Amino acid sequence: MRAKHIFNPKKLLLLVFIGVVGLSGCKKFLDVNQDPNKPGTADPNLLLPVSQVAVGTVVGNYFQVYGNIWGQFWTQGPSASQYRSIERYNDANTAFDQVWNRIYTKALINAQLIIDSKVGGVEQTKGIAYLTKAYTFQLATDAFGDIPVGDALQTNNLSPKYVPQAAVYDSIFTYIDKGIALIGVANAVKPPGSQDVVFQGDMAQWKAFANTLKLRAYLRLTNIDAAKASAGIAALYATNPVFLTKDASIKYSTTGGNDNPLFSEIVGLGRPQNLVASATAVSQFVANNDPRVVQLYVPVAGTTNVTSLVQGTFAQFPTAVVSTPSALVGASPNNAQSALAPVKLISASESYFLQAEAVARGWATGDVNDLFAKGINASFVATGITDPTIAATYIATAKDGQTALTAAASTEAKVKAIIVQKYYAMCGFQGFEAWSEYRRTGYPDFLIISKAAPASTTVPPRRMLYPNSESVSNLNFPGTIALNVPVWWGKKN
Repeated sequence: MRAKHIFNPKKLLLLVFIGVVGLSGCKKFLDVNQDPNKPGTADPNLLLPVSQVAVGTVVGNYFQVYGNIWGQFWTQGPSASQYRSIERYNDANTAFDQVWNRIYTKALINAQLIIDSKVGGVEQTKGIAYLTKAYTFQLATDAFGDIPVGDALQTNNLSPKYVPQAAVYDSIFTYIDKGIALIGVANAVKPPGSQDVVFQGDMAQWKAFANTLKLRAYLRLTNIDAAKASAGIAALYATNPVFLTKDASIKYSTTGGNDNPLFSEIVGLGRPQNLVASATAVSQFVANNDPRVVQLYVPVAGTTNVTSLVQGTFAQFPTAVVSTPSALVGASPNNAQSALAPVKLISASESYFLQAEAVARGWATGDVNDLFAKGINASFVATGITDPTIAATYIATAKDGQTALTAAASTEAKVKAIIVQKYYAMCGFQGFEAWSEYRRTGYPDFLIISKAAPASTTVPPRRMLYPNSESVSNLNFPGTIALNVPVWWGKKN
């Protein structure tokens, strides 16, 4: 049953095919992706969208569901049952087999094939592949902790060794630096162009992505290795970096099976109302008079009211009428516009909040109040609220607005104000990242234990389980680690 959580791989292949310009035929494309033992024979520019879309499927479907439920933007709906085990914190390790497989055998192996390719003139494509490796390994290690890295992408190695999370992060920084060097190669003979489904070959945007990803990764270390985090951020800022001011995202369409991966799953399940609004997030939006709430959730028919359930109370209210997440985030069952929802790898609002935190901690230069406001503004625009006066009013009057930041008497209080606003901005769009930031910082501090969890539960999940496939096939499997055990960087809370 749990396999239903995963995006249909046939649609993944269709999506990549449609998204790539200049392919001579679907069969040729599939052939490219089926021979990982001959990296010299594969066209890197054809492998690139395969890797990118696999990442989009992980972020936009599997991790989207877990992140938004465990981050308490969404909860299991009372009229359906697909995600009850997630809400109860009792998923079996078999539930994680397919996402692990998608990470390693789709996203990462194709990125590695690009890097290993003997085709000339594709330096920029190889640079993107390194950045894809960095991004994907961060996803994997933030979810599971220690993971296989170097020898995991050797196709004949069935038992790759697990690497401590600290070393995984060292690899992430190395991959980012290699990516930056290669995307900076001018006049590439074979640039990726429109076969790059994230930035369509715009290397300036990829440079901004690399800088933003590096900032995100260093900030993840704040509670476990502050010295390394501060030194890394100082070195980054010494390069006069440009950060993202637009979303790094994968866009979808309503035709040809190329829809948003979460919506594709919803349709495949028969459009049940599995995902509904969580009172944890909705109550905060309401308390702040936040106009984004009716953009992110669907008001009850005939009203302007967003209704919600206390996290995990689906069994207590079997007939409740509850708002669903909106089409804007790809999760409205009966709105075909959900198919168009982009999958955001890093958003513009996240970029501004990352910079704001670095400044608040004294590790970077800049105007923390301006960056904070820009993060909120970017989020409002992303939800379709483009009138700047609406965002300005919210910033000036909301309880968690500018006052929360300017009144903060300590660095920790400033960080809290920033992370809380980042949480609101990530609602529905970046659930996994919001959950990761909660695990790092303890903010927002209004999250609760799911009411469906066992009575003995004292903390929300701190990690995902290693998949069953690893426990039965990898001789170096480190053993099962419970959901409530923090990952390496998750010391706080």
